[in-house]
Amino acid sequence: QVQLVESGGGLVQAGGSLRLSCAASRRTFSTYAMGWFRQAPGKEREFVAAISWGGGTTYYADSVKGRFTISRDNAKSTGYLQMNSLKPEDTAVYYCAAGQSSSRLRIDQCDYWGQGTQVTVSS
Repeated sequence: QVQLVESGGGLVQAGGSLRLSCAASRRTFSTYAMGWFRQAPGKEREFVAAISWGGGTTYYADSVKGRFTISRDNAKSTGYLQMNSLKPEDTAVYYCAAGQSSSRLRIDQCDYWGQGTQVTVSS
């Protein structure tokens, strides 16, 4: 069992930046692909970014490509999502998740989820 805890959310003006962190409870985190997903009010949860277990491969949704960067530090059992040039449409609850995947991590492949952290971008 791996517990994931997100942090770093908050309120920011459009154009600003935030860095989300996802701390895992077990070193086995390093054997899982990791992803960030988000859910806005009234909308389905959607993919944002994912990274392979070793950190060598990353994937991004088209809506965040060039603005967000996913990374991980397996020595610290922690993943990150650096969010720059934030837009009001990025407002959502952001979740980190871990699972097994040889390509882009899908929601149905995620075995573990964090509780979510709110990101609000004001215009």
